[in-house]
Amino acid sequence: MAQDPDAETRAELGSLLESVGSSDPEALAQLRSRFGERLAFGTAGLRGELAAGPNRMNRVLVGQAAAGLAAFLVERAHPGTRPSIVIGYDGRKNSRVFATDTAEIMAGAGVRAVVLPRLLPTPLVAFAVRDLGVSAGVMVTASHNPPRDNGYKVYLGDADEGSQIVPPADAEIAAHILRVAETIALPDVPRSQDHEIADEGVVERYVAAAARLASAPTRTGADGGSPLSVVYTAMHGVGWETFARVLDAAGFPRPELVAQQIAPDAAFPTVSFPNPEEPGALDLSYETARAAHADLIVANDPDADRLAIAVPDERESEGFRRLTGNEVGQLLGWQAAEAAASRPGGATGATLACSIVSSPALGVVAEAYGLGWVETLTGFKWVSRAPGLVFGYEEALGYLVNPETVRDKDGISAAIAFLSLARELAASGRTIADRLDEFSERFGHYGSAQISLRVTDLSEIDRVMTRLRTSPPSDIGGLPVERIDDLNHTDGAIPASDVLRIALPGARVMVRPSGTEPKLKIYLDAWSTRGGLGERRDAVVEVLQKLEGGMRDRIS
Repeated sequence: MAQDPDAETRAELGSLLESVGSSDPEALAQLRSRFGERLAFGTAGLRGELAAGPNRMNRVLVGQAAAGLAAFLVERAHPGTRPSIVIGYDGRKNSRVFATDTAEIMAGAGVRAVVLPRLLPTPLVAFAVRDLGVSAGVMVTASHNPPRDNGYKVYLGDADEGSQIVPPADAEIAAHILRVAETIALPDVPRSQDHEIADEGVVERYVAAAARLASAPTRTGADGGSPLSVVYTAMHGVGWETFARVLDAAGFPRPELVAQQIAPDAAFPTVSFPNPEEPGALDLSYETARAAHADLIVANDPDADRLAIAVPDERESEGFRRLTGNEVGQLLGWQAAEAAASRPGGATGATLACSIVSSPALGVVAEAYGLGWVETLTGFKWVSRAPGLVFGYEEALGYLVNPETVRDKDGISAAIAFLSLARELAASGRTIADRLDEFSERFGHYGSAQISLRVTDLSEIDRVMTRLRTSPPSDIGGLPVERIDDLNHTDGAIPASDVLRIALPGARVMVRPSGTEPKLKIYLDAWSTRGGLGERRDAVVEVLQKLEGGMRDRIS
């Protein structure tokens, strides 16, 4: 409390302590939850609920993180050079406050600090790290997490080319943060107002780079415009202003907007969980699309680093079906493979990449076009580092379509690439659904499903993983297990990770604890190349149903 500059969290702690003094057991449990440990600096920095205490997101924790990161940057800077950082923030509660604190502490440590001109999407920070030639970047965002969360995402420049931090840098930064927390009170951390505000040029250059991803429109009328009817939602986030500018620059007409969700709003009033993957998150989009007789729904998550697509489907009660991340990844990967193969010199050295829990379909595309294929651990900090990368994705709606400028998932650039594909198809009388069928006919039909076991006691996840390791299944849903790979023990191709990969005939199961939420995640994939399209679909559906039933029995 003594070092907290935020009146709200100071008052929150005062009230909590008063309740503890009155022997309130719930208050004591809260105090232990908030102070029993620190919010870990890891996967992509920090992320957690906004509240007081070192195990929550607040100005004390962020100030300590900024001071630790500054010390890391100063330590790794070449002699005689001044390290630098670009800082962005979204529309969540305290995002701008955390960004300003970071800039002042960086400047106080002698680091040149540049703050983006206003709230902007996360991909702008990844872009700006390279565009401005700075040593690092910080984006204050909790992406698609619940409304009460915020986070602190860190990128590195120079040889890391604007990718997210990976070991050993994450552990080195964490050690500096802990040293600050243990030895320096936050009011004693030097601050300076001598930081810069970036001009609009960085945004304009991002817009131009994203717009270049659009293919030239195929003429469909006197104006050469697109016959597509598109609905767009920003999910109460920061995507629309930038996306609108890219659409204009790329020559796309403005879409129909989900008006209730288009402006940034930290309360997220129309969604309890602002993640396009969550049930109900796209309900307003479906409603708007039905009224507009739309051909396509394009959705960004609140910081616009993810992309969701939905297409008309009369079999669904909403009249639309959200494509899985794997389906969008397959289409964008196929598009990228065609482009790479058509370049002078062909596909030599070009690589497609996806995370180990994403569909193996991308590897079949890579082989068909003579491209390399790399599977990485989950997270774009790994996907973005694939050598020769021309396209990368992971099934959680993240797509890297522009590696020359953004080494991270980018929901705006991916939307432009996808709209280009949809426009080309529409010009020849075809749809995205038709293209998915073409994929299945050419490469095989691939289907995926997912099971998420949310827990309140994290030890339950450990128990399930231990049980699967010590008593491995010989079959799942009646399908024989061919092989189980424990990625805690690898051949060095990828870093060791707490993941089990189970191979079955025409199928695969991946089991892993979530890195950001109290969940055990199980990824089911099945594929078929036998018979016609209908037979392939039916076979995949049947296998996925068997896998889901079998795995639910295993974890219950």
